[in-house]
Amino acid sequence: MFIGHFGVALVAKRVTPRTSLGTLVLAAQFVDLLWPIFLFCGLERVIIAPGETAVTPLDFISYPLSHSLFADLGWASLFAGIYKVIKRESAGAVCLWFVVMSHWVLDALSHRPDLPLYPGSSTFIGLGLWNSRAWTIVVESAIFLAGARIYARATHPRDPIGSLAFRSYVALLLLVYLINVFGPPPPSERAVAFAALGLWVFVFWAYFLDRHRVVNSPHAQQIDLFPSPDSPEAP
Repeated sequence: MFIGHFGVALVAKRVTPRTSLGTLVLAAQFVDLLWPIFLFCGLERVIIAPGETAVTPLDFISYPLSHSLFADLGWASLFAGIYKVIKRESAGAVCLWFVVMSHWVLDALSHRPDLPLYPGSSTFIGLGLWNSRAWTIVVESAIFLAGARIYARATHPRDPIGSLAFRSYVALLLLVYLINVFGPPPPSERAVAFAALGLWVFVFWAYFLDRHRVVNSPHAQQIDLFPSPDSPEAP
C-alpha cells in the first residue's frame, strides 16, 4: 500500500491536532523509510518479478527488520517514546504508536503472504489485495481521499501557501500512485531503494504545508442561539 498510509496520517491530524502533519506522515511511513537503508546494508532483500502481483512487480524476499509484526511493534514503541520525551505529550505519543502500527495492518491487507511475524519466523501474513488492481485502487484511493477530506475540514489555510501546498501535495501523491500502479517495472533493485528514499520529500513537504494551515477550533462553526445578555450577539 502507498497512498493509504498517507490517508492514515491525514486522519490522525484530527485526533492529535497539536502534532505536525510531517511527524504523522513520518510515523505512517517510518518502516518504509527504514527499509531502503536495510536494503543498501544488505540486511533485507527485494527482487523485481513482474507479474508477482497485479499491482507491484516487487517480490519482497526478506524484510524482517522493517516489516515483521514484532519488529514494527518495537519501532512503534521507539517512535512514540522519543516523541513523548521530546514533546512531553502522552496523547500524541499514543496516537503516533497506532499510526506507525497502521502501516503493518495496511500492508497485511495488501501484500501477498510475505510479512513475517518476527525475524526468523516461518509464518507469513498477507491477504493479497494486490492480486486485484481494481480493488486495490478502490480501497487505497478511498482511504487516502477520506483522509484528505478529514484533514481539509479539520484545518484551514493560514495564507495562500497553505491552500496551494495542500492541494499540490494531494495531486502529486495521486500522480505518483498512478505511475506506480500503471508504470513500467523499475530498472533495478538499487533503483527501488533510491525511489523509496524519495518518500522523505513528502515528509518534509508535510511539515511545510502544516505550518501554513491552522487547526480549526471545535467550536468554530457553532452558533449560539441563546446568547447571554452580556455577549456581543445579544440584542
